[in-house]
This record gives sequence, C-alpha cells and structure tokens, in this order.
Amino acid sequence: MIYLYTEKQNSPDWILKNDFYFNLYTGNFPLTEQDKEAIFRIDSARVTEDKHIETKYGLGTLRNLSSGCKTYLNIIKNPDKIVSVKECGGNVLDLLFMLDGIHIFMDYPERFHISENVKILFNDTEIAVGRSGYEAWWTKEYKRREDDDLQEY
Repeated sequence: MIYLYTEKQNSPDWILKNDFYFNLYTGNFPLTEQDKEAIFRIDSARVTEDKHIETKYGLGTLRNLSSGCKTYLNIIKNPDKIVSVKECGGNVLDLLFMLDGIHIFMDYPERFHISENVKILFNDTEIAVGRSGYEAWWTKEYKRREDDDLQEY
C-alpha cells in the first residue's frame, strides 16, 4: 500500500524540502547496496568508496544528486516521514510506485507508470487500485476542488 496525502501539513513528520533535508540528514546515513543501485538507476551515478559520486560529468558529492534521487532516498531511509514528491520526474515516480508502505505528499497528479495491482490510500480515507483507480480518484478530486472554488491547493 502507498499512503498518499494531498493536503500539505507543516509537521516534523513531513519532509517538504527534500534537498535541504537530504543534505542535512539523509546524506549522512550509511549507503546500502540498494541505495547505490537506486542512485545509479536514477542519476546514472556510481558511488565511490569515499561516498562521492562519479558521473559522465566527473566527480561530485552526494549533494550533487538530483532532487528526485534525493527524494527517493529520503523516502526509503525515513519510512516514518511523509515526503513531498513534487520534485520527482516520471523515472523516480515509476520506482516509488513499485515500493510498498511508503508515505508521500502529492497535491496534483503526475503521469507515470502504475501497475494495476498497486493499492493507494488517499488521505487515510479512500483506497484506489492501479492506474485507473489513481486517475479516477484525481478526476473526482479536481471536480471537488472546482465545486469548492479552490484554484490552488
């Protein structure tokens, strides 16, 4: 199950500024082989033994990872947090929606692959299943926002 929240909250349990949070906290965690594989898959970067990254552009630090990659790592390394995915591209969202038990914040829909067996719990109230359920939920949500005259959420 993916726990998806569409209404922003300012809480210590939420990560809304992924680069900042990663650079301050998550980037200091030890990297697992799974983390290194994700970094390579998302950013085509190899992690060196001294925790630098090597890309086609040269050497850098973990701070040079893309915002999407940092978001992915924030999610998998902080399972007790709700993490904004606003800075993620489709490549990262594809990977995230293959995981189970993650908590994310998304206040508008994005286009990416969702398997038809993925269960998504929206705002702790309504379960949608797969791409069709995801789209149906957002269609209903946009109608609600229009009816409530909510231009931006």
